[in-house]
Amino acid sequence: MPIRRQATEAGILQPAELALLGRVYNLLKLDNESPEACSALASRIIANYMAGVSDEAELVSLSKRPLGR
Repeated sequence: MPIRRQATEAGILQPAELALLGRVYNLLKLDNESPEACSALASRIIANYMAGVSDEAELVSLSKRPLGR
């Protein structure tokens, strides 16, 4: 799963953090997405989390949109 690999590379190692990011990723991931789209989604979720967004609903809402918008 791209979210776990990217989260680990970003230094997010706590099980509760990984579980949160995984839930958000699973809610937003579409079936048959390309590997590039999956990676971009994982990056958006992690970037928002690292920017201080830790509420699950807010993380879902913000991560639906491309970064920088």
